[in-house]
Amino acid sequence: MFRLGLAIAAVILAADQISKYMLIGVMQDNGFQPIEITPFFNLVMVWNRGVSFGLFASNMEIVRWLLTVLAVGVSIGLLIWLYRATNRWLAIGLGLVVGGAIGNAIDRVVYGAVADFFDFHLAGIGHWPAFNVADSAIVVGVGFLLIDSLFGNAQSPK
Repeated sequence: MFRLGLAIAAVILAADQISKYMLIGVMQDNGFQPIEITPFFNLVMVWNRGVSFGLFASNMEIVRWLLTVLAVGVSIGLLIWLYRATNRWLAIGLGLVVGGAIGNAIDRVVYGAVADFFDFHLAGIGHWPAFNVADSAIVVGVGFLLIDSLFGNAQSPK
């Protein structure tokens, strides 16, 4: 299960970093203006200096590095849990979360903030906070962990 989780984490990390590299270029070429893709989806350029949905956002360098260290620490803990994983649901969930967390941590080191692009909305109102591939992987991964904890025969990490 460890190799499965690591493979998933690697794929997510690669997809996240490649998409960010490409989308930062696209947005830069467009003068960082929103690009309407469909009536309910835009590409935008948002630099998230906080955690999920911009919570605890700050321009202070100490916050940037604390969030980076926290993400790396959590990833290490999740990798230990992954090493002990005994089923696919758990391995997949942990791999998704680890890949996403490391992807966003890399952004904090390289850019000073997490690059978010995907903007879903209802007729131009009711925007969901912008997000990226890493954020999506984390949310789906947590879903897998919840499914495993509710319906799986997973053992608690020791």
